[in-house]
Amino acid sequence: MDGNTLLNSLVAKNLLSLEDSQKLLAESVQLKKSAEDLIVDRRLVDEAKLVQVKSEIVGVPYMAVDTKLITKDTLALIPENTAEAYSVVPLKLDGRMLVVGMTDPQDSKAQEALRFIAKQRQLSLGVYLLTHSDLGKVLRMYTPYESDIQKAVQSLGEDAKTAAQEKVRRASIEEGVDVGEEAPIIKIVASTLKSAVEQGASDIHIEPQKDRLRIRFRMDGDLKEISSFPLNIHEAIVSRIKILTDLKIDESRVPQDGRFRDTIFGKDIDFRVATFPTPLGEKVAIRVLDPSVGLKNIENLGLIGKNAKLVERAIARPYGLVLVTGPTGSGKTTTLYALLQLINKENSNILSLEDPVEYFVSGVNQSQVKPEIGYTFASGLRQILRQDPDVIMVGEIRDNETAELAVHAALTGQVVLSTLHANNSIGVIPRLIDMGVEPFLIPAAVNLMVAQRLVRRLNPACREVVEAPPEIQEIIKKEFSRLPEEAKPAVTKFQPPYKIYRPSKDCTEKGFKGRVALFEIFEMTRELEAIVNAEPTEGKIYEEARRQGVVTMRQDGIVKALEGLVSIEDVLRETTES
Repeated sequence: MDGNTLLNSLVAKNLLSLEDSQKLLAESVQLKKSAEDLIVDRRLVDEAKLVQVKSEIVGVPYMAVDTKLITKDTLALIPENTAEAYSVVPLKLDGRMLVVGMTDPQDSKAQEALRFIAKQRQLSLGVYLLTHSDLGKVLRMYTPYESDIQKAVQSLGEDAKTAAQEKVRRASIEEGVDVGEEAPIIKIVASTLKSAVEQGASDIHIEPQKDRLRIRFRMDGDLKEISSFPLNIHEAIVSRIKILTDLKIDESRVPQDGRFRDTIFGKDIDFRVATFPTPLGEKVAIRVLDPSVGLKNIENLGLIGKNAKLVERAIARPYGLVLVTGPTGSGKTTTLYALLQLINKENSNILSLEDPVEYFVSGVNQSQVKPEIGYTFASGLRQILRQDPDVIMVGEIRDNETAELAVHAALTGQVVLSTLHANNSIGVIPRLIDMGVEPFLIPAAVNLMVAQRLVRRLNPACREVVEAPPEIQEIIKKEFSRLPEEAKPAVTKFQPPYKIYRPSKDCTEKGFKGRVALFEIFEMTRELEAIVNAEPTEGKIYEEARRQGVVTMRQDGIVKALEGLVSIEDVLRETTES
């Protein structure tokens, strides 16, 4: 399929801008990579929509895959090495027809391999087009994590510790995490990393216990034990991770940290590693930075309706501060990355100061601060202003000096995106004043104040609707009565008795899948400016928020709960009464 044809079709269907299309075409030639691969890598178009357009062009129907319907017998119809080599997987056996899925049905070598398999088994062929994600899901069914780990542990034998240590120390960093069977410890670490990426884990915890080595993944905000190993291979596993991260293998008395990158399931994944000494040995925490999970667009964040319009309007202005607040782990940095992608245009010079750089964004000049050598947010911000910036992202405003410099940058013609610790959006102004920013500067510098919390997203394939209990009915009624008038028409579709959603008890899948943010967004206005210049108490700022029609995080969450995105229990746990 010609890349130009695909790009033209995406532009015609308003899935891609003409500017982005032309840019992709040029980069495709320069990087010697297909336009489709670039679109998938950068998540420029929803994958399902992309494949549907491709389906129309190549004349092959698209299928969304449900892996629960694929049996071991079905997988055995196409050998694993063939499936991986030609990006083709078996989906089902329909009578005497082998139904397969492919990402490139026009690949002549893949066609030839399929014809050979069909002739050998005396079957006819049915072909469907798959997304790259669905192809990866089926490929991963060939070697489940548990059996992979079991084989590796068994192969260590009785003298596990000594043998493992020797093999790990001989293994070079260049071997990466894709090494075969020659070193069981390498295999265990590689399989654990792959499984974390596959399951969408945000963190891996490797923890020595009294009688075993425990492996836990953090998924959708909760920790879950995935596996455990004999304690005598703990040091070997930690050594392997240290080799990958280029940390000191012989230093276990003090914490160390570092990062490494590898390609897993066709995606560039960054792993941020931190060790921590305990009496039982070193604990290791690994943050999994998967751009396909961590880099989201505005809609995927949970920004909808009025809130989305406020954000888009604020970042479209030529200068000013957009501040995102919330506790640690509330998704503030993810929101900043989403905003960066929204304003990441070829005619803008975008620079960031981060601690650390979590995701690499094409087109953005990213820099990591290093306080130990004097390169702080404050010192870096001074240097950034000499780089002719249009947009600046500062990972966090932690001190008075950074706050003053960020305000100065916003006043001198730059859009500045940053995070701040405050309980809610109305707490931003008192917090800035507390950090030493002159009150009269704040109205001219600040465009928008965003507060957020993360809650688990309900799995659409695994939820049921029930009538809310009486006490929750009352909470919903009370919060809806406090909604600003302009927001009330949008919730008239929800009528008492209110229906809420919860995970289905008989569902075999996870009840929750991913997370979504609850937002509260407060805009700078002339009325708010008068309050800040006169007497900026939280009470008066709150009254202005009510006048503006600010939708609180709890109200935003209740609407999302009634729409089936999240559970009402999670919303009430993470938010306070408005």
